[in-house]
Order: sequence, then C-alpha cells, then structure tokens
Amino acid sequence: MSRRPPGPKGTPPAAELDAGELGAHLCARFAGQIFTAGQSATFEFQGVNFAFKVLALATPGPGGKGAADATRAMLTQSSAFAFEVAPGASLALRGQRGVGGGGSNGSSTSGVALFKAKDFNFEKLGIGGLDSQFEQIFRRAFASRVFPPAVVARLGIKHVRGVLLYGPPGTGKTLIARQIGKMLNGREPKIVNGPEILNKYVGASEENVRNLFKDAEEEQAARGDESDLHVIIFDEIDAICKARGTAGSGAGAGVHDTVVNQLLTKIDGVDALDNILLIGMTNRKDMLDDALLRPGRLEVQVEVGLPDEKGRLQILKIHTSKMSSNSYLAADVDLVELAAITKNFSGAEIEGLVKSAASFALARNVDMSDLTKAGQFGNSNDDPDSDESLKVTAADFRAALSEVTPAFGAPPAALRAHVVNGMLDCGAAHAHLRSTAKTLVEQTRHSAATPLLTCLLEGFPGAGKTALAATVGLECGFPLVRLVSPDAVVGFGEAAKAQALAKAFDDAYKSPLSLIILDDIERLLEYVAIGPRFSNVILQTLLVLLKKPPPPGRRLLVFGTTSEPHAMADLGLNAAAFNVMLNVPRLREPEAREVLVGLDAFAPEEVDMAIAALMEPEVPVKRLLMLLEMARQARDEGGGRVSVPSGDGSRSSSMAVDGASAPGHGSGGRIPIHHWNAVLRDLATG
Repeated sequence: MSRRPPGPKGTPPAAELDAGELGAHLCARFAGQIFTAGQSATFEFQGVNFAFKVLALATPGPGGKGAADATRAMLTQSSAFAFEVAPGASLALRGQRGVGGGGSNGSSTSGVALFKAKDFNFEKLGIGGLDSQFEQIFRRAFASRVFPPAVVARLGIKHVRGVLLYGPPGTGKTLIARQIGKMLNGREPKIVNGPEILNKYVGASEENVRNLFKDAEEEQAARGDESDLHVIIFDEIDAICKARGTAGSGAGAGVHDTVVNQLLTKIDGVDALDNILLIGMTNRKDMLDDALLRPGRLEVQVEVGLPDEKGRLQILKIHTSKMSSNSYLAADVDLVELAAITKNFSGAEIEGLVKSAASFALARNVDMSDLTKAGQFGNSNDDPDSDESLKVTAADFRAALSEVTPAFGAPPAALRAHVVNGMLDCGAAHAHLRSTAKTLVEQTRHSAATPLLTCLLEGFPGAGKTALAATVGLECGFPLVRLVSPDAVVGFGEAAKAQALAKAFDDAYKSPLSLIILDDIERLLEYVAIGPRFSNVILQTLLVLLKKPPPPGRRLLVFGTTSEPHAMADLGLNAAAFNVMLNVPRLREPEAREVLVGLDAFAPEEVDMAIAALMEPEVPVKRLLMLLEMARQARDEGGGRVSVPSGDGSRSSSMAVDGASAPGHGSGGRIPIHHWNAVLRDLATG
C-alpha cells in the first residue's frame, strides 16, 4: 500500500496509521466487492488518498478450518488484512496483528506480514534438498520477527542479527540467501561480494561497511520498531573477515583487521541495530574471526552440506520440470534411479548433469554441414511429439554421468591405475585378507558404534597392498573414496603436505560414508633409514587425523599401506594409531603355482619346472608378474620372439595386480620354459 499525492487537506510528511482502523474502513468501503490477485484500487482515509494492490488472497478452508489460496474472493465485513507498506512510501503501520473488520474473525488471522506468502513451496522457489536448513533458519532467525514487537519485548529477547551459511561449493548457500531476500517483505536485500568491500585508500574499506548499514540506521531512527527489515547478504565473507592477526605483515595487513572491527561494531556495537539481518556465506568457516561467530553476531550457523537421496530427487525435479511439462523428458528417464546413483553430487553438479544430458540430446540433432536445420525445431507448439528426437533420454543421462563427476566423489581412474585388470586368485591367505577387508567395509557401513575404523596393510614391497586397498575402494560403493599417494604431493613442503592430508579428511567428513587410502605412508612421512629422518609435522598430523572421530552422522574407513612396519612401530603408527593391522604376505610355492596355473603361463607339465627355477622360497606377486612378462618378451638367439599357444588355442585371460601388467593379457600364448630359465639366470648373474 502507498500514499497518493496529497489532496486539498494535505498530510504530514510521514503518516502513521492504525492497522485496525484501516482494516475496518476497507471492510466498510469495499464490502461485497470481488477482488482478484494483482488488482489495484484507490481509497480515501482520514482525508488522504491511498492506493493498494492485492498481492494474495485466501478463503476459509473446508469446515471453516485453515485457509486456502484463491485467485479471486469477495470482501466481507469479517475479512482480515495483512498490510505491506510499499518500498519508499512515507507510511508507518501500528497494531498490525490479524487486523480486520468488525466480524468475529477479524482478529484471528496471522501476525505481522514479514513474508510475502503465508506458506513456502520450495520447489517453486527453485530450492531442493534444503528443508531442514530452512526450518532451522526460520526458527532461529525469523520466528521472533513474526510476532509483534510488544510480545518480543515482554519475552525480553533480541532478534537474531546474523546467519552464517557454510559448506562445500555448489550446495545452495547463495541460493538460500537470495530466496530468503525475495520472500521477505523488507527492503530489497543488499548483495555484496566480500572483496568488493576492500579499497586501496585508507579508511575507504571501513566506510564501505558503514554505508551498508546507513539506510537501516536512518529508518530505525525515524520509525523505530515499525522499521522494515534490512537484509545484507555477504557472499565469500571469509575474504574480508579473516581471523585478525593472520593477514601477514604486508602493507595491507591491517586493513582486514580494521574491516572486521568495523563490521563487529555495526552488528553488535553500542548502537546496535534491531532491523538488520546479515547473511554470510563461506566455504571456509575455519578462516573466520572467532568474534564474528559468537551469539549476537553471526550466531545462527547452518551447514549446507551435500544433499541426501531425497534432496537429490527434489533438485532433479526442479531442473527437469520444464523438460517434463513441455514433453521433452523421455518416458524412460527414472529420476528416482538418478537420485540414487548421483551420490555426493551437489546441487550445482546435478544442474550441470541435467545440462550435459540436454546437450547430448541437442547435439544429436545438429548437422554440422548445415547448422540452419536446427531452426526447424520448436515451430509446432501444439504438437510436442514433433520434436521427438529432441527428447532427453536415459541414455543421455548415462552419457552425462561419465562427463560430470562430483567433486566429493570417488576418483575411479586413480584407483583402477593400481588394479589394471582386477585381482588375481593368490590362494587362501589372500582370499582371507579380502574377506577381512570387506568385513571392515560392512562394519563401517552399518555399525553406529564404530564411526571411525582404521586399518594398516603392511608387507614386503610388491606384495599387493595398494592393489588390495584400491580393490576395496572400487568395490565398497562408498560415495567418497580418496587416494592420498606420495606422487600427488611431490614437491610439497611439510606444511603443504599436512594441509593436503587435512583437506582429504575434511572432504571425507562432508560425506556420509567415506574411504581414505594412505598409500606408502613412509614416503608421505619422508622417512629414510639413514639417519633416520622423517617429518614430525606430517607424523603428528597423521596421528591426530587417525584418531579424530568424524562428525555425527558421518562414517569413515581409513586404509594405510607400508613396507616398513618396524619403522611405523617406532613412530607410533602401529596398533596405537590403527584399529586393525593386516600382513599382506609374499607368495609361497603353493600360491605361486596357483597363480601360474590360473594365468595358464606354462604348459601343465612345465609348471613344476618353472616353480623350481625360481629358487626363492617367497616371491612378491608383483615381482612374479614382472618376471613372467620379461620371459614373454624374451627373444630366441635368431632374433624372433616365440610364444606357445595355450591349450585351448585361445588367448588366456588374466588380471593385473598393483599396476603390473599380467602376462597373457594382450600378449597371447604360453611362455617357453627355456625363456623363463634364461630370464631367471640373467637376473641371478646380474
């Protein structure tokens, strides 16, 4: 509602109206008239001309219980109103609490019209998977503002002035803040990116902060408790509110500190405002100054994490709603199935998945030799089936899944590099190890008593420790699997390595189920036997992380591998740090024979001779595979490479362990025994 230009009687510069009297006047003036949503009208009240616009209508529900939305309704003597003052209008309303005419229901409606709508449809707002976060924000930040100021004063409480939204990138923090601003009846929210506050001139950054609160200060001074709510949205608030004293010693080191001081003063200083709501967003809550997070400032801290399966389904419905309503979503697309397989996808990544699937559908209809043919689509609005080939199908989504991967998902390529063709059958001992590893996976998945499980795989180099851990990672089905290997931190200093380890665990804490593989721990620790020397910084980081329980509702399984068990024991990385320690043994004669037979590497009558020629009581599986491949690539004295066909005349299938290429796969046939003997003889004499 707004004032029209003053009539002959004139008006004071800022009129204050009683909402009850205004509602009674409107009921008497327009009783029996039918209004529609969006309709505008004018009226005179107390000698002043006003204009109003109908924003929403509601009629009594069935049996007189509740209310139902309506597009048109008749105004009666018992109708109730919730007034909203138009932005910029010099009006103030008092006593607005379920105001109405003289009927019995005139004072029974809702309180102050803080929100533009009496209920929220999150899917219409484009918000999915964030119901619990919205409930928490409403309860903490807005419940007190719905009631009249007198009620809040009698309770002796103050309104919440700050909300912090934190979590991984792409989870909907900015979306929540923007939609909250749109739903409120207050002033248009001010949206500020953190770095925009900073200025090279002395004092200018602090002035920018003061200017953000200037309008709210002026309105509170003029209207007091009737002031509108001013929302200030700070994106990337960590850019300007770093912990004081941590900005280094450069020329601008003190600027961040003074900006933080100014912001703290404005939020909760001596002249603190009660008509503001500051919404900050960050991916790095740990970087914020602690004083900013105490009650009275950004006291409501809501983690906006990765959506669960129900949330992912809501997000998929939102981003495919237009496809579905316009018949561009094929019938074979199962959103429930997509929600189940898109584990650890953020809202932004799900949106990217839908766009990628649509791009496959569009590309299917693009003729690179004549791009103008694409213009023929969409011309028949009455016949959606005319664009049948443009429909997004389940195959398009499958192709998109291979293209769009979650940032907090499992990197299968990194794991498969260590298990090129699967795991070999290496006997009962190795089968028992795999069974034990699977038991640990199931315990992590189902047991509420052990949210953190750690296991150390130790053994001789090449025994297959990394292959076993990688196989567990590929088969466990956990949403997040992280492989932390020495090659990923080559060139890092101690502090950088410690941060990389901490980040891997922090990422794991954001997923309901996670697996971390710490490969070659002695290399991560920079351990060498001469000295001995190791990095105490990295060691202490590992000891802390391996014992730190994950947050509530999160479960973590950690596998570590080492070829230096004695050194690990000396450093405390033994049973004191790991719950379970498993030895991955080398192959003894029976296991080696089983591998050779399984690979069909030699003729049956030559297997025993091949085993006898090894002259090693135990051999790592990786070394055995390497010897087999060397023998396969050996050449006769005439220069020709010889391989004997396998018994069934076909190429034998085989697998690889720990990155080694298994003989027989891609190279074909059995190995001549004299090649095998020659290779072993050359290595022995070398």
